[in-house]
This record gives sequence, C-alpha cells and structure tokens, in this order.
Amino acid sequence: MDKIRIRGGIPLKGSVRVHGAKNAVLPLMAAAILAEDACVLHNVPCLHDVFTMDKLLSCTGLVIDFTGRYMTLDPANINTPEAPYEWVRKMRASFFVLGPLLARFGRARVSLPGGCAIGTRPVDIHIKGLEALGAKITIEDGYVVAEGPLHGGDYTLDFPSVGATENLMMAACRGKNFTRIMNAAREPEIEDLARFLNAMGAQISGAGTDMICVAGVDTLHGAEHVVLPDRIEAGTFLIAGVATGGDVTVLNANPEHLSGLSEKLREAGALVEVHGGHVRAAAPDGIKGVDITTLVYPGFATDLQAQMMALLTCASGVSRIKETVFENRFMQAAELTRMGADIDLDGNTVIVRGVPALSGAPVMASDLRASAALVIAGLMAKRGETAISRVYHIDRGYERIEERFASLGADIERVRE
Repeated sequence: MDKIRIRGGIPLKGSVRVHGAKNAVLPLMAAAILAEDACVLHNVPCLHDVFTMDKLLSCTGLVIDFTGRYMTLDPANINTPEAPYEWVRKMRASFFVLGPLLARFGRARVSLPGGCAIGTRPVDIHIKGLEALGAKITIEDGYVVAEGPLHGGDYTLDFPSVGATENLMMAACRGKNFTRIMNAAREPEIEDLARFLNAMGAQISGAGTDMICVAGVDTLHGAEHVVLPDRIEAGTFLIAGVATGGDVTVLNANPEHLSGLSEKLREAGALVEVHGGHVRAAAPDGIKGVDITTLVYPGFATDLQAQMMALLTCASGVSRIKETVFENRFMQAAELTRMGADIDLDGNTVIVRGVPALSGAPVMASDLRASAALVIAGLMAKRGETAISRVYHIDRGYERIEERFASLGADIERVRE
C-alpha cells in the first residue's frame, strides 16, 4: 500500500493542466449502454474510478478499449442486465447503470452501492423516480431489481440529486412518451451528459435548469464526445496555490464552473484572474477568514469544502463552514487538528480559527476530497513531514497528484508503506 510523503512550506508556482471530469465521465460511460453501436470519448482521465466502471460495464458485455485519453465503448455484445456486488460496492457511481440497463433490456438487477463514507446518500430518490416513470422495483438479497416498460411522466425530485437526475434522464431517453424531471440538478456534468445523449439521437432539453424534458425515442446510435474539464480538480490546484502563498494557473478549465470558488478566494484576499480557459490564483500576502455554506450548483461545491477547510486553518481570523449537502463530510477535521489546526465542530458547521502555521504529521485519508485536503495541509506545513496513508482514496479522483504538485515545485513523493 502506498503513502504520500510531503515536506511543506514551499510556495507552489507554475501551471498545471486539468483533465477530464471524473464526475462527468462515469455517467457518460454508463450512457453507452443505451447505444446500438460504438461510442467514443475523448479527454478521459486515468483514474481508479474509471477503471472500476470499465470492469463493471464489461460484466454486461460492453467492450471498452481505453488508450491514453481516448476510449471506445462498443455495446454490440451487451447481453447481461446485471451489475454485480463485486464492482458496485467499490464505487457509488456504479449505480448509474440502473437506468440505462432498464431502458435497454426492460429489466435490470443492480447491487446496492458503496463508495466514500460521507453520508447516507440514499438511493431511494433514484428508485422513486424510476417508479414514477413506470418501473416496478423490488429489493432482493441486496440488489435493486427493476422491470419496465417505462411509460414516462412527471417527477419532482425531493432533493436535486446529481446521480438521480442523470439516472432518470438516461432511463427516459429510450422510454415511451414524454418525461419531465423537476427540481433537477443543475451541475455542469448534467449538461455534459445531455450533450452526449443528444449527439446519440436523444431528445433532451432544459439540462442545466431545474426542469429537464425528455422525449423518448426507440433507439440511440453511437456518438463522439469530449469530456468537460474537471472543475473540482481545477479548484483543488487553485486552493493549493493560495494556501501555500504561491501563484498557480490551471489550464484547460471552464472559469464559469469555478465562479463560486473564485468568489470566495477573492473574498479571502486572493488574486484570481481569468484568461480564456485558464484561471490563475495567487496570495503572496496571506488570506483572511471567510464563511462558506455548501450548496448544490451553482452554489459553493461540497466537493471543495474539505480543501477550503485546509486553506482556512492558517487564515487570519475566524472562518465558519456549513455543510448542507452531506451530513458526514468533516472527517478531515480531526486529521487537520493533528497537524495543529484549531477546529471546532457543531453539528453541520465547523468553526476554524486561523493558526500561524501547521506542522507535518502522520495522517490517514478517509475519503476522496478529505484526501485532497490533507495533501494541501501537508503542502502548507512549515515544519516536519506529512505522511498520508490510505491514498487509494485520492487515486479515485486525482491522476498522479504527487507528480503534478511536484511540477509546481512541491517536495512530494509517493512511497511504499
């Protein structure tokens, strides 16, 4: 098992290119189930979650060829409407296959999912939506068993869940009649999926708003698509640049998708500049505390909350962070405290009192974004060495993170435990 070892205190400087978005590519891969012939994806990130989805989809008969940033997905031999526990337990996004398998076969059997332990994240919102579209669903031996056909209809999500919105959108594409998904998630990844599905012949409108309309079609054909840049990865590098008093530019980003973060960084006193598809952040004179409330898009992203907590541990003054999306997403707080942070938890809010500096310490990653927060904290630490264990969490969503931070001047390496 690997560790990441960091000797901090070095301002990060330079530029780093953002890869394709993890949270976009996984549903895009699942959507290939719906096609009658091959699909091609470009700008695909090399991540453990992508490899896990590859293995899962291969169980259905989908043939995937992944070389570099280029992926072909051939559904010609799909013959199994089942997603086994062996793979679904490793990654919550595996549940995305339920809607496409049901739409293609008229039935599906998908294991209840696993993934990061950041809250309950119930799948009942997916199930209720599919039932509203006509599916009959039972839970048998830890599996969700769904049967069609789907007749379409209107459904209002209890919460604007990204995963549920995507699952329903994919299922409705090859359903009957007309579907309206209300209180839909508005994240950029939703729009990216809709663009791909429409390129395949789907009839979707309203993606990016709170009401998505889908007119069902009988068949979908293959299509070619470029995965959008990863806004969370871009935000992580920008936060790290500010946190170390450095000057970092992310290339191949979409500045519009980073507006919530940019606003908070500027409020904290950082310089944030946009030049086309490049975003630069710098804070040579330090930062001050700010208050943050995580919200669904276009609000401040919950997937950047942990990284911002690391940044604010050394901000002047007091910061407050309120988490409204997941109920158990402060697990990095205890590890940051081990490094000298002054953090108090009160329900879904943390109070962060800035300290002069963090110190390196052995810490343990608990989930994907908490891992990124610990890397940032290690880069900030003015003395000592930080050793982060269980880094398989970070490999789920960041490609070769140690090499990319090293390219910005960090003293960071991956070592075997």
